[in-house]
Amino acid sequence: MQLNVNDAQAIEVSELTFGGEFNETLVHQAVVAYMAGGRQGSKQQKTRSDVSGGGKRPWRQKGTGRARAGTIRSPIWRGGGTTFAARPQDHSQKLNKKMYRAAMRSILAELVRTDRLVVVQDFAVEAPKTKDLLNKLNGMGLTDVLIVSDAVDQNLYLAARNLPHVDVRDVQGSDPVSLIAYDKVLITVSAVKKFEELLG
Repeated sequence: MQLNVNDAQAIEVSELTFGGEFNETLVHQAVVAYMAGGRQGSKQQKTRSDVSGGGKRPWRQKGTGRARAGTIRSPIWRGGGTTFAARPQDHSQKLNKKMYRAAMRSILAELVRTDRLVVVQDFAVEAPKTKDLLNKLNGMGLTDVLIVSDAVDQNLYLAARNLPHVDVRDVQGSDPVSLIAYDKVLITVSAVKKFEELLG
């Protein structure tokens, strides 16, 4: 299939990578798995056994007229442990490589179908100046954009760092969430070829 390139001839790309059907269920699963993998999962509270102190019973078992108590760190006491305390846990979900690649292909195909993929021959800035990059993007009518190249250009990365709706990634650093999070995805021809290699 043909993919239009800004200010250049259209390029021939793989139908498998850029022309497949959109599998919403698979894309949803990939996005959820990716976001779950980013969770810290380090929350922890103290049970009655974790709280310091409480080894000696506060008063004898019988004869005081008070309710029996074996420790001052019981969950029903102020300063006691938590009954069902949170424990660190791993939230990551398993996603096969084959499924991940299929989800990425599905996203790229949908970007092409919905006219959200802007392909350029090359994209760079001469100096790490945010103003230069902003002028360049405004000239192309792009405000909310992910820029993907085969390798991250340092000047481009530094220029985009202070723009809230612009992100710069290389092909390896692109993920399902970043690809669908922006209005447009600006991608270089070399990055298109690299996606074909990785996902084909």
